[in-house]
Amino acid sequence: MTPTSTFDWHAGWRYGLMGLPLAFVALPLYVTLPNHYATTFGVPLATLGLVLLAARLFDAVIDPLLGRWSDHLFARSLRAVLAWAALACGVLGAGFVLLFSPQVRSPGALVLWAAVCLVVTYTAYSALSILHQAWGARLGGDELQRSRVVAWREGLGLLGVVLASIAPLALGLPATAALFLIALTAGWGAWRVARQPPSGTAATAEAGFSAGQPASVWLPFTRPAFRALLAVFVVNGIASAVPATLILFFVQDRLQAPQGMEAVFLGSYFVCAALALPLWLRVVPSLGLGRTWLVGMVLSMAVFVFATQLGAGDSLGFVLVCVLSGVALGTDLALPGALLAGTIAAAGDRGRAEGAYFGWWNFATKLNLALAAGVALPLLGLLGYTPGTRDPAALQVLTIAYCLLPCALKALAAVLLYTLTLRKTP
Repeated sequence: MTPTSTFDWHAGWRYGLMGLPLAFVALPLYVTLPNHYATTFGVPLATLGLVLLAARLFDAVIDPLLGRWSDHLFARSLRAVLAWAALACGVLGAGFVLLFSPQVRSPGALVLWAAVCLVVTYTAYSALSILHQAWGARLGGDELQRSRVVAWREGLGLLGVVLASIAPLALGLPATAALFLIALTAGWGAWRVARQPPSGTAATAEAGFSAGQPASVWLPFTRPAFRALLAVFVVNGIASAVPATLILFFVQDRLQAPQGMEAVFLGSYFVCAALALPLWLRVVPSLGLGRTWLVGMVLSMAVFVFATQLGAGDSLGFVLVCVLSGVALGTDLALPGALLAGTIAAAGDRGRAEGAYFGWWNFATKLNLALAAGVALPLLGLLGYTPGTRDPAALQVLTIAYCLLPCALKALAAVLLYTLTLRKTP
């Protein structure tokens, strides 16, 4: 069934609901899991960090291969896509439960258990994410429809992040696992009845390719428009990941905010990002996807320049920073993915290569997070900052890293977006 140009809220929530459990699962793996294994089972944090890093690197490396596998499934039929998505859901749910309920107790066995379960869980998560993203890209449509598709997925994903941040503390780990399984089942059920894109013979014929011949995993890099968009996405992604990596240090040492305010800051950030999505979608018909994203970048830079003026006790001012940077985040969530879907269609690759594109896109997303932590944290140490310090010079270093480094990277991303993409758009 070929989609119409209208993507209403019925189609939106059915497609986007899977974004909720996919976003939900990420936070406990990063935040709750290390604490659980360290406090409950006595596993050293350094060991847990190495296990998490190795599993995440493996996850990033296999994304392009999973993307090609996704294209093979779409070339066969949507029935095959949904069947493998159901299997990935089952593996993801089982992996998540087993991670938090290890059946071994010796230190070495616990580390091995965590490593194996993490690899299995991350692989299922990545496979499911790529299938879901490729499905949305294949729906096609104009710029507004493509942005709506991504906005529903990312907006419900933000709801998943908020739920995941509350559930472990409010409900406990068993109830959190049960809530995740319920969300995963609901997401799968909604996806089954979501609007279907062209697939198999129909899709490949529409794109001018023979059925059963998915594109090479390297095909996206032969497209100049993709290389340009990916460059913008990586630089902008690092700019967004740096403050995410450093926010707790900034709140605790620079602002010296009361304990518990972290939840207020993060909550206002994510909630405002979700609320801003419909507002940004109203701007897209007037400015287009690229220029709307550029406006979001400029807003983010202005907000972080303002944040440089904050000091001890300025919690209210930082709430404003979180609100406005959350609004700017809405463009980062909804628009790059929509631009990618348009790039795929403009290159003539719609219907055979969405998986390859999103495999590399997800690889870049994970690379952004790794680079942000790998650059910002050592740089802070080299320049004299240590957590808990009250030394003015060290706090100034923290402020530069948290506020001005992201601004510089955002400015570079904005220049790249304009010169490599917008200026070449008719």
